Amino acid sequence: MLDALREHAGSPTRIGVASFQEATFHGSAIFSETEFTGAVNFDRAEFDVAEFSSASFAERASFDESLFNEYAYFNECIFVRGASFLEAVFRKPAFFDAVGFLEFAFFSAVTFNDLAFFGEVLSSGDFDLSRATFTAAAPRLGPLLCGGTLILDYASFAMPVTIEAGAERITCERTRWDSTATLRLRHATLDLADAVLTQPVSVIAHPVPFSRSDRLNESGVRWSQAGLSVESLRGVDCAMLTMSDVDLTSCRFSGALHLDQLRLDGHWAFAGTPQGRRWHRGLPFRWTRRQVIEEERQWRALPGRPAGLCRGWGIPCENEHDVPGLATLTIIYRQLRKSREDAKDEPGAADFYYGEMEMRRHSFGWRRAERWLLSAYWLLSGYGLRASRALGWLIIAMLVTVVLMMGFGLPQNSPKQEATGTAPTSGGRVTFEIDKEDPKNPVRDRFTSKRFEKALKVTLNSVVFRSSEGDLTTSGEYIEMVSRFSEPILLGLAALAIRGRVKR
Repeated sequence: MLDALREHAGSPTRIGVASFQEATFHGSAIFSETEFTGAVNFDRAEFDVAEFSSASFAERASFDESLFNEYAYFNECIFVRGASFLEAVFRKPAFFDAVGFLEFAFFSAVTFNDLAFFGEVLSSGDFDLSRATFTAAAPRLGPLLCGGTLILDYASFAMPVTIEAGAERITCERTRWDSTATLRLRHATLDLADAVLTQPVSVIAHPVPFSRSDRLNESGVRWSQAGLSVESLRGVDCAMLTMSDVDLTSCRFSGALHLDQLRLDGHWAFAGTPQGRRWHRGLPFRWTRRQVIEEERQWRALPGRPAGLCRGWGIPCENEHDVPGLATLTIIYRQLRKSREDAKDEPGAADFYYGEMEMRRHSFGWRRAERWLLSAYWLLSGYGLRASRALGWLIIAMLVTVVLMMGFGLPQNSPKQEATGTAPTSGGRVTFEIDKEDPKNPVRDRFTSKRFEKALKVTLNSVVFRSSEGDLTTSGEYIEMVSRFSEPILLGLAALAIRGRVKR
């Protein structure tokens, strides 16, 4: 039949519109180098050996519900108008090496009972492997470039798999990995919502092109981003997940399991706080530089908050009910902090601790003592993480102490000792009583350089050396007691913040 469709011996076979629906091919069905110039239909066809290597399909090719009992070869095929293999079954190895899908590729609900080989595959549109089942031999998916979305939703992998793909978007909703998996991805936004991980899974941003072959040239595909970003970890057991060199700016963590066991390697990044001067109730302020998760950004952007505090936090969530509560945000930050602490990354855990304390502070009303205590902790030292803030308050407290000492704490003059006694007329032992007059409050010349120097020494001794020199008035003694209590606390908070930044 195929010989009759050749112009002459040795020329390729050309087939126009053709339907092989429900056909049965015994032995080898050899369509190698065949040119299908019209739409072709192999729906529910049954093959023993299917040989389509180097075939070209100018219109849509459909293999829906087809059965491949033996080997299936689609190497170097070109599908101009897309291909559909919905619910097809491959009982033996299937090879799709160096295949080009110029529009779309549908492999939804396909069953691979043996090796599935997709190497150097290029798809200009979506590549759909949703509900696909890989049961026996370890499949190879990639290198694969997809100009649209690589869909792995509800797919099941029973054997170890390595996926190398570059795509605009990759969805793995409810994808099941029953064995180890490595995902090397480029230029993609990855959605892992509700994925089932029963064995360790690694997600790695691949920094260089997968292949230098002209058949897989990335320059022909337009990418919206250079690296790999993760969109959602909702419902994922993070104890089985390792991510390396990923962008977590827009990642949603609410609903993730064992988030404290998530491993982050290489360079990873979260969103940051808005920069620049802001205004709230007529007062200028700046947001503290730190990393924030997407859920906090959505919470701070809620329309119900004051306009000055919402500005700069991006577009608010369409449905306010999708934004987790402060208790949930506190737990997320706490688990991320523990994850970094277990990785011996104290500086990396600092921002998550700051976020945890922020969510705790805002979760209490002003009638609760916890709100006032946490607000004071935040104001004085940024929860023990901002050394500059603690040092600033320490300097202010010391200056106030110096001024108060000059004005009220130092006496007008240093009290002099006086010895009084009575000498008996008949001679003998003389007894003297040595007394010292009480320091007198200053009445004039309070703010002089001499008094400043003395007040500074008293302040430094009370803060650092914990010793006092000289006489003080009653007011000065109380000022010194307050200084000895408060200022060393600020010094300790500053030291704690510096230690948290440099510790590894």
